[in-house]
Amino acid sequence: MGHAAGLRAGTRYAFSRDHRKKGMIALGTYMKTYKVGDIVDIKANGAVQKGMPYKVYHGKTGVIYNVTRSAVGVIIYKKVGNRYLEKRVNVRVEHINHSRSRDEFLNRVKSNAASRKAAKEKGESVQLKRQPVGPRDSRVIEFTEVESLAPQPYDTHI
Repeated sequence: MGHAAGLRAGTRYAFSRDHRKKGMIALGTYMKTYKVGDIVDIKANGAVQKGMPYKVYHGKTGVIYNVTRSAVGVIIYKKVGNRYLEKRVNVRVEHINHSRSRDEFLNRVKSNAASRKAAKEKGESVQLKRQPVGPRDSRVIEFTEVESLAPQPYDTHI
């Protein structure tokens, strides 16, 4: 039997809404402000068919290059063969979210600046680079006595 290869083929679970999140879309989705240069994650919302991205872009992260009344333009890099091509996709705001991928980096930049300033006031140097997690500390387990275990005979009498 043949296999249909339509636009939404193979998206049964990718485009379905999450458990207990079906129905009306939260108004906060439409109230978010998107600016050129923002990093966004594309996650297609199955409740809105207009402005839905193609299934290849579902789950990808890109940068906004254009903002319109109800949609945004996103630059995504798509792997084609052995190279990455820049793709420009127009997506409605229901299908994107602000990316949290840079939050940890920006927090680290702020904390590094604060610790560098505090160290400069004290006149000492500070290590700002992230260090790999070292091995765990050694420990000794002491036994007070050894308990011997023996199998219990199985009794079938009630």
